[in-house]
Amino acid sequence: MKIAVLTSLYPSPARPREGIFAEERWLRMAARGHQVRIVRPVPWWPLPIGPREYRELRAEPQHESRAGLNIVRPRYLHWPGAARGNARRFAAAGCKALEAGATPDVVIADYAWPAAQAVYGCKARGWPFVVHGRGSDVLQVAGEAGLRAELAAAVKTAGHWCAVSAQLVQTLDELGAARQGHLTANGVDGRLFQPLDQTDARRHIGLSLPGRIALVVGHWIERKDPLLALEAAALVPRAELEQIVLIGRGPLEADLKARSARPDLQGRVRFEAECAPAQLAQWYNAADVLLLTSRREGRPNVVLEALACGLPVVATEAGGTAELLGHAARGLVQQRTPQAVADALRAVLHQPREREALRASIAHLDWDASCAALEHVLQGAVQSPYKAQS
Repeated sequence: MKIAVLTSLYPSPARPREGIFAEERWLRMAARGHQVRIVRPVPWWPLPIGPREYRELRAEPQHESRAGLNIVRPRYLHWPGAARGNARRFAAAGCKALEAGATPDVVIADYAWPAAQAVYGCKARGWPFVVHGRGSDVLQVAGEAGLRAELAAAVKTAGHWCAVSAQLVQTLDELGAARQGHLTANGVDGRLFQPLDQTDARRHIGLSLPGRIALVVGHWIERKDPLLALEAAALVPRAELEQIVLIGRGPLEADLKARSARPDLQGRVRFEAECAPAQLAQWYNAADVLLLTSRREGRPNVVLEALACGLPVVATEAGGTAELLGHAARGLVQQRTPQAVADALRAVLHQPREREALRASIAHLDWDASCAALEHVLQGAVQSPYKAQS
């Protein structure tokens, strides 16, 4: 198939780690023989000053080849706070860029909002369309009264949708007023993310600590709530938890560093920049537990990767996290309080580490199965575009 991917989340020179899970999926789809083209409209801020995000995006190349895939980044006028107008301009820029290339067999909004707004332009051009949900692109938008109706109308018009978690599929089904969504879960590279000797892993990344380590991986933003992770870690005695390592970046950096400087955490928190998957696999193996305190999630890849490395997980109940933990749900925290998270941390840290059992719990989530599920959805859209599937 000739697959056109319209998205607002994809790696770039300025943000090489943003959306790497999406890149992995499309690289693997290309490896299966599909012609994949990526269109990532970039917001253009007309003023010379503005948020750091806009300054970074302004410098993004309009054309790029990454690992054999062509990425086009057309610009569109973006005004903060004008969500509906921005979405329409995003869609118009995306459709224009798609029209400049080979006619696609199918277009997929790979990150539902605002890409789903392109469904009307694609329908007018006769291009089948699929809405693919990943997390906040569905849950946050569906929870905002001003945008829920917009997303629902786009989903209904497309007639085909899928998502990376069962919860997201259910939400899209509600928006589309039909139970016809498909689960297209992300896979994990079991050769890259696998159990390694902990001592060797710590040596590899330059850690000489003998004590237990909790790992927090992800953007330092409100939705991920890394401050809750620090508050919980502060309640665990140092004899039980020597260090907390935060890997990522984001607008909460100053708040996190200020919290880590207080006496109960002083000297116990280490900050690391985003890193390549191979280095991240070493961190998973060096740590004793992954800590995830998100308010909202799709189906978090960090949990998949940690379990593939045999690393226990403590996570607040959000989105598809529980779907991944399964029998390892003893680390699932239902109350969003520092004490509840700390109690779960202590419990997991004192349990025997069943590395092979944890890895086996997600062994079925490989990329071959993921790509096959997505192919089924895309083929369905090609065969019956803009028609309900019943």
